[in-house]
Amino acid sequence: MWHLVALGCVFFPGVFVLTRRLVHRAAPALTDGGVVHISGRVVSSVQAMMATFSGYVITSSCNHVMKDSHWISKTYVLFGAPYMAYDIYAMYLCHWYKHKEKQSSSFSIVAGFLMKNPLIILHHLVLLLVCFPIIMFYTKDLGDFFLGCLFLAELSTPFVSFAKILSQLKMQDTLLYKVNGIITLVTFFICRILVFPFMYWAYGRQYGIPTHKVPLHIPLHCTFANAMLMAPQVYWLSLIVKKAVKTVKTD
Repeated sequence: MWHLVALGCVFFPGVFVLTRRLVHRAAPALTDGGVVHISGRVVSSVQAMMATFSGYVITSSCNHVMKDSHWISKTYVLFGAPYMAYDIYAMYLCHWYKHKEKQSSSFSIVAGFLMKNPLIILHHLVLLLVCFPIIMFYTKDLGDFFLGCLFLAELSTPFVSFAKILSQLKMQDTLLYKVNGIITLVTFFICRILVFPFMYWAYGRQYGIPTHKVPLHIPLHCTFANAMLMAPQVYWLSLIVKKAVKTVKTD
């Protein structure tokens, strides 16, 4: 199974390097930092589309939310795990290009990166160091449906990334940017917020339990884990809403 991890270690950085070269050729006027920023967002979108496709296949194939399993579940977990480590590096590289001339030392750049992005870094590390081992070694092929639901949460990522790319290209005042912002807000709310109550509803429907009573019928650590995963999504949604309100007020 570790060949899939190795493949992921090669695939995501490889797509980044290839995209970086293509963007540099297509837009030679962009700074190196701009090229790196856009390339990182492209890789994020590629990963998100692969995860979304995997999630769709898994959820549509599982008739029983607990007992049914699908081979794509663990396959993509193995393949996608290296992305979390890669993405931390890609974010740091963007930060480095942005602040390399302002900061006096590498240490101050690293410290600034950690202070500016603590939540997303923690989110990636928890997925890689906690969720990955649990899914691979402790779930015993149970609950693939819910893993598929979490994969579907990535549907909003390409739109978030596209907004960042448009910002990098100074296109914040275009209609395309505003339409993409609306799509981002809707997909983020549905796929990253509503997905959690949906999973409780699906479990309750399977076992004939009212949705509001499901937390009393499942292990406490499952609800705790869901809360930990949902908390940063709520925070990021609030940032998207604030940015959308700011955009509307400036029009």
